[in-house]
Amino acid sequence: MDTGTSLLLLAAGGAGGIINALAGGATLITFPAMLAAGLPAVIANASNAVAISPGHLIAALADRGKLPPPTRRTISFVAVSTVAGAAGAGVLLLLPERLFVLPVPALIAFATLLFAFAPQIQGWTVGHQKAAALPSTSASSAVLGLACVYGGFFGAGLGVILTAVLSITEPNDIRAIKALKNLLATCVSLAATLIFIVQGAVRWPETSVMLLGAMIGGYTGGHLIRILPGRIVRRFVIAAGALMTVIYAARYWF
Repeated sequence: MDTGTSLLLLAAGGAGGIINALAGGATLITFPAMLAAGLPAVIANASNAVAISPGHLIAALADRGKLPPPTRRTISFVAVSTVAGAAGAGVLLLLPERLFVLPVPALIAFATLLFAFAPQIQGWTVGHQKAAALPSTSASSAVLGLACVYGGFFGAGLGVILTAVLSITEPNDIRAIKALKNLLATCVSLAATLIFIVQGAVRWPETSVMLLGAMIGGYTGGHLIRILPGRIVRRFVIAAGALMTVIYAARYWF
């Protein structure tokens, strides 16, 4: 790995860490950076997942006072998220490279749209909390499982998806929903990264550099959040996601 690639990954990790701290959506920056570094798409996705995985855990620990008690329902959600995240990672590794790269532009576009409309999605789901009857644990687990399989497979936009799902299945205050979302995203992330590591799908030189950048960026973002308007970060992420969609559509589809 040359100096230019190292600087690219360090910068992308730093930008991703700041973006996650301020608005979320780091994968829209970090995954294309892994591809630009020359990693095959599946390896890039696995390595990216490992590099940014501490963010979910840090977020969960930061608001642990709002985490739900270990009821049977909560424990079942944790179990489902863990198993589904591992399943999504397994599907990714079983797919031939050529079959994974085909949906990459669509996945980036989907994640960008989720990020762009996250406030509206979350506002709609929160607005329907009181009107909705609490679904059964089995029904909630099924919907949650599908979301977490996607999270293990690709992961971009998982936070928005989980927030929307939990706002419907777990009528509660939004801060508690966010705390549970961070816990379940941590389960998905840890399960998927464990699969990737055990199966040797992680390129450690590139991952280590990006992880260092993400840690620095996360710390910096914690300070910038006091002074930098979140809307500026959101616009940057949306623009970057749209640009990456076009670039990788041209690369893989045309």
